[in-house]
Amino acid sequence: MYDQLIRNALVYDGTGCEPVRTNVAVFDDVFAFIGKGNIVRARRIIDADGLVMTPGFIDIHTHSELEVMRDRRAMMRIGQGITTDVSGNCGIGCFPATEALRKASEDVLGHYPEWSWTDFRSFSSCMLSSGIAINEALLVPHSALRFAAMGDDAGRIASDAEIDRMCGILSSELEAGAAGFSSGLYYNPCVFSDSRELKALLSVVKAHGRIFSVHHRCEGNDVIASLREVLDAAEETGVRIEVSHLKAIGKANQPKVAQMLDMIDAYRGRGVDVGFDQYPYTFGSTSLYSLLPPDILSLSRLEQRLALSLDNEREDIKKEMLNPSGWDSIYEMVGPDDIRVLYLEGMDEYTGKSLSEIGGMKGKDPLDALFDLLSEETGLAVMTDVTESDENLVRIMSHPLMSFGSDALYSSPIKHPRSTEAVKEFLLEYVEKRHVMTFQEGIRRLTGKNADRMGFSDRGYVKEGYKADWLLFRKEDLKMRYISVNGSLVLDDGIWNDIRPGRIISSFVK
Repeated sequence: MYDQLIRNALVYDGTGCEPVRTNVAVFDDVFAFIGKGNIVRARRIIDADGLVMTPGFIDIHTHSELEVMRDRRAMMRIGQGITTDVSGNCGIGCFPATEALRKASEDVLGHYPEWSWTDFRSFSSCMLSSGIAINEALLVPHSALRFAAMGDDAGRIASDAEIDRMCGILSSELEAGAAGFSSGLYYNPCVFSDSRELKALLSVVKAHGRIFSVHHRCEGNDVIASLREVLDAAEETGVRIEVSHLKAIGKANQPKVAQMLDMIDAYRGRGVDVGFDQYPYTFGSTSLYSLLPPDILSLSRLEQRLALSLDNEREDIKKEMLNPSGWDSIYEMVGPDDIRVLYLEGMDEYTGKSLSEIGGMKGKDPLDALFDLLSEETGLAVMTDVTESDENLVRIMSHPLMSFGSDALYSSPIKHPRSTEAVKEFLLEYVEKRHVMTFQEGIRRLTGKNADRMGFSDRGYVKEGYKADWLLFRKEDLKMRYISVNGSLVLDDGIWNDIRPGRIISSFVK
């Protein structure tokens, strides 16, 4: 007897093919039968009339690992139909754990009361100790390796011995089941890594058959050279590479997008296994501190606040931000009108205000106003910034190598919409309303394509023998009626069940 029978479902199976109306039976945690046969024995029969069925959505780029421990029902994830997250992106994550990593990651991952884990295994055990409603695939973050190998002195080029230490830790974590490796070459301390370090680490990733996800060094003025840097490293090492949230930041850099896509196609044509992900918004979100130059970011928060409070140091920082060399100055590219405070702990009066507006409120230049905020702020500081044109967002989204990734982060009480409704924005606005791609192709970018990209050999499709992560929803508004994770109904006919069937999953590509 089957556990569930979804009768007469219009199934978008994750392959991108036209939907088929059929019956789907689940036994335990897998799809056991798909066909039009007359099944009569099932513990639960679900009538799919008026609904579409798809695999559970896979978000290839998130920062949700601590959020799903704060809210183990993962409502902001599961509520969008996302049943699997790939977390630990941009070189930011939770293991191997150090105090330096905890402090450095809080602006993106948010606060968690006690970091009781040390490595991938113990973090996974902590995550599963009280259960989670969603599946998590966890990447080894580059920043964690640097802090583990170099201690608090990670804001510099690593020695050969330190690189060897990083490689050893990375190999152990991948062997233990981590799904891949991520770097954020834009962020401290990854920004200080050189080509020796990067290629050594990528050789380890290649040896384990895992993926390399990268927020590359510059997404603005030097975006072409920056993209070439990581593609060259992937070509030399043979690693599978996923370029994170592909874009060109700043109005002056929008013409470079076509060149970027041509470059990716050229490397792909030479045999480099490259893909990229993207979220469906023209504005991003990150730490307000990330506006500062790398040499300032390498300091402790106390030292940063001291530097920003001294007039002579402020002038030097201003010059560096307005005339950057070898790094992305978002302030210089985007401008103070298009950088807004999303959340400043204890300073609610600035929420939603641009740096220009805050400067007006303070009677100061926008940069001095920013320095005032950061020199006074001791908690979370999160911003949004307009990054690209709508035309280029559509151009990138239309490319066949694009995968869906929300870049969701949950560090502040006020969330960027990509953290709460990115799936709806993608499917309803760009797929259904603007016809950037067919609905079945949109579902593929959310399911089978991402599963294949990550090397998940047992989920991402409505296919016999695959894990029963599935959704039933109304196509016209994406209102979810049923959500199954590993065969268990976390949403049952519109009613949420407080169950936690999620698992830690890994790549199975060798």
